[in-house]
Amino acid sequence: MSKKTSSVNAATGAYQRAVELLGLKPNIARALEMPDRELTVEVPFRRDNGEVMSLLGFRVQHNNTRGPFKGGIRYHHHVDLAEVRALASLMTWKTALLDIPYGGGKGGIAIDPSKFSVHELERLSRKFFRAIDPVIGPNIDIPAPDVNTNAQVMGWFMDEYSQAHGYTPAIVTGKPLELGGSEGREHATGKGTAITVRETANKNDVALDKSTVVIQGFGNVGSFTAKFLDEYGCKIVGVSDVTGGIHEPDGLEISSLFDHNYKNRTIDGCGQGKNITNDELLTLECDFLIPAALGGAINKENADALNCRFVIEAANGPVTPKAAETLWEKSVPVIPDILTNAGGVTVSYFEWVQNLQQFKWELEDVDTKLETKMVKAFQEVYNIKVEKKVPMRIASFMVAIDRVARSFQLRGV
Repeated sequence: MSKKTSSVNAATGAYQRAVELLGLKPNIARALEMPDRELTVEVPFRRDNGEVMSLLGFRVQHNNTRGPFKGGIRYHHHVDLAEVRALASLMTWKTALLDIPYGGGKGGIAIDPSKFSVHELERLSRKFFRAIDPVIGPNIDIPAPDVNTNAQVMGWFMDEYSQAHGYTPAIVTGKPLELGGSEGREHATGKGTAITVRETANKNDVALDKSTVVIQGFGNVGSFTAKFLDEYGCKIVGVSDVTGGIHEPDGLEISSLFDHNYKNRTIDGCGQGKNITNDELLTLECDFLIPAALGGAINKENADALNCRFVIEAANGPVTPKAAETLWEKSVPVIPDILTNAGGVTVSYFEWVQNLQQFKWELEDVDTKLETKMVKAFQEVYNIKVEKKVPMRIASFMVAIDRVARSFQLRGV
């Protein structure tokens, strides 16, 4: 996130409003808000030049009422305990919203990984996983990739844990296929986002094959979202990455753009569309604007300039609270991140189940089950939105908090 407060403040406000509408007792609301455990560890590792360096690492376990803690580990120089704490709570609500038997957790190391070699990152990763070993396990806390971590890092994590506990692929998700990863995990978040767009269109009588889409951010999530929406018949008229944006009113040729981006890790030089800035991209006329890059991308400075019918939050916290208020007043629905980008954790759950069963599912099985989960969650949120006349974000939190609160009270203290 570019602004650590963006998704944090949005989630805090949504939580408080949802609790109020649910009529939750203050003592229960407070109990659900508090994290179960916060762990800060020293991570000493040897650099390639032989010097020893120490960094801070964090793992916050927010709530395990409905199942083991679940959440990614990020490597970013802005990582601190407050950020990890907030993101851990979001994972609790996200897993509950999708009705996955998990709680919420999050972790990270305050590091800029671009300044370290692959060997240094491996040593760092193994030391970190060894440090948090006492509080994790395949039925306790299951980490996953997040910002600046990937399948290879999860492979190191799994190997480090397995050396101490025996072969345990279920200790992390988002692993390489060769180490027990799941088919469909790479495109899961993008596919879930595309399904959310489709369901939004269906509820609002928007014909997908006549709709236009703009996607800010063309990394893993944005590129796969474009790929699936193109298959649905949508016209993708603008996309961007850190190098800038491209605009083509008649629709970009997504297949070749996807391949170019996958090979070069950038849309720069793709030979399509007119070059525009990221700021200009956000103001393009379209049906669906999908911020899939940074937190706080849509804020009070630019919210009035948006020219879309719907905002679909594929990134974490791309719409600030002030911007959300502006869009609500403009009657522009915002489909929240807690719902939109939940495809990733859903297929992570499927990976964990496969590891526990020691039975691998086919891609078709994974995609079918993801579709079922996403559609069911969307319908539940939409029903609350209509019934209570609240934004989709508040409705999402109401569904999730109610689910956790019921389990909390049934389990007792």
